[in-house]
Amino acid sequence: MKARPNQRLSSQAMAFVLAGGRGSRLKELTDRRAKPAVYFGGKTRIIDFALSNALNSGIRKMAIATQYKAHSLIRHMQRGWNFFRAERNEYLDILPASQRVAETKWYLGTADAVTQNIDIVDSYGVKYIIILAGDHIYKMDYEVMLQQHVATGADVTIGCLTVPKAEATAFGVMHVDAEGRITDFLEKPADPPTIPGDPLHALASMGIYVFNWDFLRDLLIRDGEDDNSSHDFGNDIIPEIVKHGKAMAHRFAESCVTAGLEDEPYWRDVGTIDAFWQANIDLTDFVPKLDLYDNSWPIWTYGEIVPPAKFIHDQDGRRGSAVSSLVSGDCIVSGSEVRNSLLFTGCRTHSYSTMEYVVALPQVVVNRKAELKNCVIDRGVIIPEGLVVGQDPEEDEKWFRRSEGGIVLITQDMLDARAHKIG
Repeated sequence: MKARPNQRLSSQAMAFVLAGGRGSRLKELTDRRAKPAVYFGGKTRIIDFALSNALNSGIRKMAIATQYKAHSLIRHMQRGWNFFRAERNEYLDILPASQRVAETKWYLGTADAVTQNIDIVDSYGVKYIIILAGDHIYKMDYEVMLQQHVATGADVTIGCLTVPKAEATAFGVMHVDAEGRITDFLEKPADPPTIPGDPLHALASMGIYVFNWDFLRDLLIRDGEDDNSSHDFGNDIIPEIVKHGKAMAHRFAESCVTAGLEDEPYWRDVGTIDAFWQANIDLTDFVPKLDLYDNSWPIWTYGEIVPPAKFIHDQDGRRGSAVSSLVSGDCIVSGSEVRNSLLFTGCRTHSYSTMEYVVALPQVVVNRKAELKNCVIDRGVIIPEGLVVGQDPEEDEKWFRRSEGGIVLITQDMLDARAHKIG
């Protein structure tokens, strides 16, 4: 693809989103959906953040590789991301693992997911490819990262978070020189290398990679022929480039998009029940760490046509109210008290019930006199009258899944089993 003068690099790039993850640490939340399709923030899904970042950065060619329980993710793409027009050189392709290479071969690893679709990427005619994870929450301008990639002549540019040294043991960590060139890539090291001149912090991989497509294409073909490879970017492709090529670190702080109110770059892996609950509850803060109200960098999603939220009853002890909470459309808060909570679309809360630090996914019904605290409620769950959760850990563990951090996950299957046992 021949670049025109003054052409943005993003218009010569495509985003390849890896969205096949099982997300097993989210337990029952991913029983029926892949992790990128899990709801987040009141009306969006996790994958909307990576896709919105790409769209807002000027990228109009995207591909999404799916594998595990992909139906709800694919349906979300078809409903919410169907506005790309091929006649404007815009594309969004959904690439399920479909045994295109051999009948026995699903996607064997993150790199293999791209390798099996080389012909499709070729058809886009792009110069650069950005590999993205579909399961993180953040706002980032990929154009800034592309500019660094081109300016430094890197073979790969890797998005990096600055994290305290003690926390870096949970990540893939970059050892960099003074120019930001990566000299070593260590997976979850016990003693992480720190940033030159900053002994308290390390650079952790965000799982975001920028390549020249021609370079990556050749590398993927060689990797695909290597029977000893696990065909994974983090395990195989990146260490190979660090050893034999030029790998550069890109610091997230340089391309993080903020509205001016956030006090630090925001990136979260919401891969556990505790992390998922915390990131959602964070949005209810007076000044949230992530600003979803920034119209200059919108998070696109499937916008359902629903009526406004409604609050009814105004008697002492039976007042429909919500304080420090996010309440989505089509919710009816009927004579109940909601505090520091997040209600997704279509929730119903009935008289004399209370909710505090609760994340309720779409279409949850909370019946009368229920008392709920510190919990995540799966989509469509009907909370029975008088249920108390979040006050007695032993009682909670008897019927529901209680996390290490004390957050209770409630699904309809758990409630049905409880009802059957209680009889």
